[in-house]
Amino acid sequence: MQADTLLALFLFAFTTSITPGPNNMMLFASGVNFGFVRTIPHMIGIGAGFLSLLVAVGLGLGALLHSVPLLYTILKFAGGAYLVWIAWKIATSRSLSDGRTGAVPMTFLQAAAFQWVNPKAWVMAVSAMATYTSEDSYLTSVLIVGLIFAIVNVPSVSTWAGFGSALRQWLSDPVRLKWFNITMAVLLVVSLWPMLK
Repeated sequence: MQADTLLALFLFAFTTSITPGPNNMMLFASGVNFGFVRTIPHMIGIGAGFLSLLVAVGLGLGALLHSVPLLYTILKFAGGAYLVWIAWKIATSRSLSDGRTGAVPMTFLQAAAFQWVNPKAWVMAVSAMATYTSEDSYLTSVLIVGLIFAIVNVPSVSTWAGFGSALRQWLSDPVRLKWFNITMAVLLVVSLWPMLK
């Protein structure tokens, strides 16, 4: 892969990973509600789950979904329904968790599995593989795309958990937290709109 293509891929991975979307909205809310350290498994789960999805798309899953549009539609709406449920949980959360309450952050496995029904993750994976792989050395280029995303994704998404964690003190006021969580839930649902069209 040439240097200019690598740079373009790096920028694509960075911008798609750090811009608002379902993962980043959930990490921001998790950073506020659970703190940065308790959100780490969620962040790493996103990275691992997306990497597995990305490689699977590169190895043929993307072509299968293209040839069976109903399957892609089912995945989109399953992901949308799951996100609405998560948004409801965020919207109804009324206290910051210190580890002693019943509320828990998303686990590594939950976050990894979510990537497989996350509409933005699918769009990112299909776009990356369609744009940055080469027919001449296809498998190598699939692995390079995966490696670049593996390097860029977790540090990018962790900034959202960091922002949320930085606001914990300010949001320790129950009224502020209530409206913050409602706002994050609405933004999470709104982030679905472009992907579900």
